[in-house]
Amino acid sequence: MFTQNDIQQMEKRGSNQNDVEQQIQHFIDGFPYAQLVAPATPGNGLIVYNDDEIEKLETFLDEQRQSIDILKFVPASGAASRMFKHLFEFMSTYEATNEDLRKFNKDQGFNSVHYFFEHIHDFPFFDDLKKVMARNNLNIEDLLRSKNLVPILEYLLTDKGLSYASLPKGLLKFHSYKQQPPRMSIEEHLVEGAVYAASADGVAQIHFTVSPEHRGKFLGAIEATRHIYEKKYNIRFEIAFSEQKPYTDTIAVDLDNKPFRDTNGELLFRPGGHGALIENLNEIKTPLVFIKNIDNIVPDSLKPETFRYKKVIGGALLTHIQKIHAYLNKLINEQLSNETLNEIADYCNNTLFMKLDDSFDAASPEEKTKALIDKLNRPVRVCGMVKNEGEPGGGPYLVKNQKGHISLQIVESSQMDQNNPEQMEMVKNATHFNPVDLVCYLYDYQGNKFDLTEFVDPITGFISQKSKDGRDLKAQELPGLWNGAMARWITLFVEAPIITFNPVKTVNDLLRKEHQAG
Repeated sequence: MFTQNDIQQMEKRGSNQNDVEQQIQHFIDGFPYAQLVAPATPGNGLIVYNDDEIEKLETFLDEQRQSIDILKFVPASGAASRMFKHLFEFMSTYEATNEDLRKFNKDQGFNSVHYFFEHIHDFPFFDDLKKVMARNNLNIEDLLRSKNLVPILEYLLTDKGLSYASLPKGLLKFHSYKQQPPRMSIEEHLVEGAVYAASADGVAQIHFTVSPEHRGKFLGAIEATRHIYEKKYNIRFEIAFSEQKPYTDTIAVDLDNKPFRDTNGELLFRPGGHGALIENLNEIKTPLVFIKNIDNIVPDSLKPETFRYKKVIGGALLTHIQKIHAYLNKLINEQLSNETLNEIADYCNNTLFMKLDDSFDAASPEEKTKALIDKLNRPVRVCGMVKNEGEPGGGPYLVKNQKGHISLQIVESSQMDQNNPEQMEMVKNATHFNPVDLVCYLYDYQGNKFDLTEFVDPITGFISQKSKDGRDLKAQELPGLWNGAMARWITLFVEAPIITFNPVKTVNDLLRKEHQAG
């Protein structure tokens, strides 16, 4: 299948030939749908804490922070271009004709271009846009009055001005403040890290995954602002950056599942999606890691509740870590009674929902011990889940894997069999969805870091159809970071309030009250 030049190309990028061949086999075989057993709901896989429990978990995390290293991990390489899709479409067709103006004035919904311009003064980047246009003798107010709107979009989106469409979300201004300059989303993550990721000695570790072409801009933005927040919160930041590894890119194929070659005859590799970041997470040397998307951030006035639930899921994680590690030490170092083994089994089955096989009850003590160690000696994560209010995205489910083992998983809609009525009935009955707000523990009971790549389920990837040079191709995404890449972890789901989920998918989302409350 591959020439010597192909093999050299793989070696140069660090790709493993066996992995590439396996990716092609995935194209041929396809990926199986997730086998949903039930949605995780309150009392059945999803924990809802009362006020007293919430307060205790907050306090517990604050106490434990005195003796444990914490890091905030933020995937931040995603481009902002999709935020401006409707503006690009408008810019390519609008000529201010009577028909254009009629259409413009008719569509006044929240996500419309009309709403964008009607509220353009409320965006945190408005002053920057006004200034960059003025340098070229363009008055934005005059253009708005005359409905000459294309130049405004050109100066916002392209290299004529702010180049917002070519920047990552982390470098866009997200929030305005009355007594201080507007903040980029990356700055809001610095504030979050200063509050809940600072250690006892006042060091807040934050790790951003970035694209190579924007690393310098991220570094410049951090260095220009970090002193503000270090002084305000009396902490010191340790900021690290990493990039998606080239060897995690996946091969593209044509519609006959043959390797796709570019105009130079070379193999085409494409980024493998956020699941590739399991390699970056695997290099983290800190036991406790909070993960949150770059665009899910709120201004200061709404942060207290998000801070509270960060501490809740962190406290919940450490509570279970203590129990899991205590059980593992007993299982490995002591000869346990059948009563104790059954107690641990009950914890696996009914608290962690790491369901043991039906054969467990009749097994010997040695077999039971081995089975329990296998279930418990894994990385652990606690995921905040919010009530489903019609937002798109994955959700919490009990899932049966290819070996028949049942566990808690975050499942995306692309993993679900839309043509299976029984599966879709479970989706219909789901009560919560995934805002991507989780905390992870990466070390084992002996204090050694897990190799996270050993806990990936490789058959949970995704195939899509794309094009290159006018030719159709098929692309493959790796198992998602919080989906298949963590499929073999211990997972706990905790209900969190909807205020913890405030993503910015389109630029108009910055006009929502949650992002205007600075």
